[in-house]
Amino acid sequence: MSTATQARPEPGASPARSTGPRRGRLPVDPLRIGVAWIWISVIVLLPIAAIVGKSFDDGLGGFWSALTTKGALEALGITVWVSLVVALINVVLGTLIAWVLVRDDFPGKGLVNAIIDLPFALPTIVASIVLLSLYGPDSPVGLKLNATQPALVIALAFVTLPFVVRQVQPVLLELDHEVEEAAASLGASNAVILRRVILPTLAPAILSGAGLAFTRAIGEFGSVVLVGGNIPGKTQVASQYIQQQIEADDNTSASVVSVALLLIAFVMLFVMRYFGSRAAKREENAA
Repeated sequence: MSTATQARPEPGASPARSTGPRRGRLPVDPLRIGVAWIWISVIVLLPIAAIVGKSFDDGLGGFWSALTTKGALEALGITVWVSLVVALINVVLGTLIAWVLVRDDFPGKGLVNAIIDLPFALPTIVASIVLLSLYGPDSPVGLKLNATQPALVIALAFVTLPFVVRQVQPVLLELDHEVEEAAASLGASNAVILRRVILPTLAPAILSGAGLAFTRAIGEFGSVVLVGGNIPGKTQVASQYIQQQIEADDNTSASVVSVALLLIAFVMLFVMRYFGSRAAKREENAA
């Protein structure tokens, strides 16, 4: 029988680190990383590079001239304004719907939860046809909104609603109810609990959903093509302006406005992610 004893660490000494491979984590695979980069390049980077290159066919002066034409500026202005309104509406109503789906029980809850994803599967041109039949000249509900900016808002709100709901819903599911109960036991009102406990936790998800909804809205075409009316300076959005330029065989101007949309989307996503990460860090520090 062996008399050897196992060495014990001295009191206060750091435990020995294992030199074996980590479990539960795959090693870095250059082939896997290479395939990912190739796929991203083919699907995302190369098309972006091509459209950026096309937009500068007439040089920097031609790019600026195409961007600052009256039609382009009006279309971009309407697109950004309507998309901001839609994002704000979905922040409020999307968060409310996510709250109802997580915290409330009611008949048909599963059906409502499934309907939220319908805009992902439904062709957007179908949404435009339905909205035109509801709010067009022969509106059965007495609301003639076609060829107006409110019609654009309704159409874009329909296609972007799931982005906010599906961003907020998982965070609500993981929210610790004990924190809310503790705040209530200390005398906090429902409004204070919502403002000081719940919203700070939901803020990163809400901002992320708002950014996704906005960027989806600025590039939307199908849902607004019929109900919007495509009236220059009034309801013509950037995607319709781009189509108009392509039909006029002015691919350079179409590329210029497309690049402008890409820049707007990138800036919006960057800003939303920045403030979302700051909100998340503040929540971690508070915890």
